[in-house]
Amino acid sequence: MDAPVTGRDAIEDIEIQLLLEAVYKRYHYDFRYYARASVKRRLLQARQQLGFASISGMQESILHDPAMLPRLLNYLTVQVSEMFRDPSYFRALREQVLPHLRTYPSLKVWVAGCSNGEELYSLAILFREEGLDQRTIFYATDINPEALKVAQAGVYPLDQVRNFTQNHQKSGARSSLSDYYRADYGRAAFDAGLRERVVFSDHSLVTDAVFAEMHLISCRNVLIYFDRDLQDRAIGLFRESLARKGFLGLGSKESLRFSRHADAFTDFIREEKIYRRNET
Repeated sequence: MDAPVTGRDAIEDIEIQLLLEAVYKRYHYDFRYYARASVKRRLLQARQQLGFASISGMQESILHDPAMLPRLLNYLTVQVSEMFRDPSYFRALREQVLPHLRTYPSLKVWVAGCSNGEELYSLAILFREEGLDQRTIFYATDINPEALKVAQAGVYPLDQVRNFTQNHQKSGARSSLSDYYRADYGRAAFDAGLRERVVFSDHSLVTDAVFAEMHLISCRNVLIYFDRDLQDRAIGLFRESLARKGFLGLGSKESLRFSRHADAFTDFIREEKIYRRNET
């Protein structure tokens, strides 16, 4: 017989595993294969801020009170982003990727893990500035319904806009960011026209299927929260979702280097983590 588990950390690890299993079986949100250190840090923060004495107490609440789910999702999903984050990435798209996409009569772009929508609006503005918006359909997906609501509204605190504007200019902007929003009561409401060709959808990279024939998939700073097997699952999903010679953009700390799907892609702009799907 194995010795009983002792120690606070070991017991917390058991509690976390049981909580993640409960969330999956009760609500079909699967965080079981997210990077465990990151999940543990966020769950301990949730326990403290939501006023629970233990992870087990939080599990009991989530099982019996569905209203707890969106509150917990706000901790388990990361909603920290900004418009035109890493401007050199968007400049690379503008100058080196969009000339290729311009050759297609119609385009599909998937923003996977769109969070509160900042990256979606960045791409929508970029495509408008380059004259491609009217031939493009954007798919913006996330597992957090509250984040999707924020993305659909397109309203952000005005104090963030200065940083958004600086990033936009560094991305090679052809206009002023102020052309795309209305400032009122400390908020910036982005032009509804930017959402005319956007499909917002609840989608999980862990459990859901492909979006077919995408020309560009931008999934930045999502895979870093997955373990290796889950990263491979997501990258395989992108591989199957991309049209041949379509483009995949990842975050600055992410890579295809160790993925079992790496051979399906070619480095297109290595320093910006932009890849191109091979023809075969």
